[in-house]
Amino acid sequence: MQQASKVKVLLAEDDLSLGYVIKDNLIDAGYEVVLCPDGQAAIEKFDKNEFGICLLDVMMPNKDGFAVAKKIRQQSDMVPILFLTARSMEEDKLKGFQSGADDYITKPFSMQELLMRMEVFLRRTRKMHSERTVNFTIGQLNFSYTDLKLTIGQEVFNLTQKEADLLKFLCEHSNRILKREEVLLNVWGKDDYFLGRSMDVFITKLRKYFKADPQVNLETIHGVGFRFNTPQA
Repeated sequence: MQQASKVKVLLAEDDLSLGYVIKDNLIDAGYEVVLCPDGQAAIEKFDKNEFGICLLDVMMPNKDGFAVAKKIRQQSDMVPILFLTARSMEEDKLKGFQSGADDYITKPFSMQELLMRMEVFLRRTRKMHSERTVNFTIGQLNFSYTDLKLTIGQEVFNLTQKEADLLKFLCEHSNRILKREEVLLNVWGKDDYFLGRSMDVFITKLRKYFKADPQVNLETIHGVGFRFNTPQA
């Protein structure tokens, strides 16, 4: 595994035996790791430090992983959040994505898989940070990917990073049919049932913004995917 350039990792895991195993392996891979035994401690550490990625156990004392993720998302849309979970119930995974997680990995997992998943999200974050100013005109709407804002006249919608990522991909491929798996692979990094359910939530959110301009329509092509219909320049 390629050495990480001292990315600081927030690791919240109440099983300290497992936590120290993960921490030692991440340190060996070149990461700096802060291990927290519960959700409240994780929130306090996040408030006082700048982290490159967060690894959160779902079931923890004081505050669970969902609560921690929500708190992190109130402060940052950029930092990747990966859930470490022994639970595979659909509602838990959906709740995780709705609370702001980027992905999940089910215990038991191999350290190689964890390191590879982390690198995928860190590469994406580095790419977003290095992007120059990116703006799109969508009918009467103006979309600033860089500033995470969608505006029409004096009305401003503040987007989450995932909403902006999805809208950017739609803008780059407007007025053509996009398959569901194509959107998932390019925006979420993989085609997965639970990620697909999460994508539908974000599609619904974007449609609410597009009501501001009747010329803009995010159409569902049943059994296939979507078409982002926008006025042709």
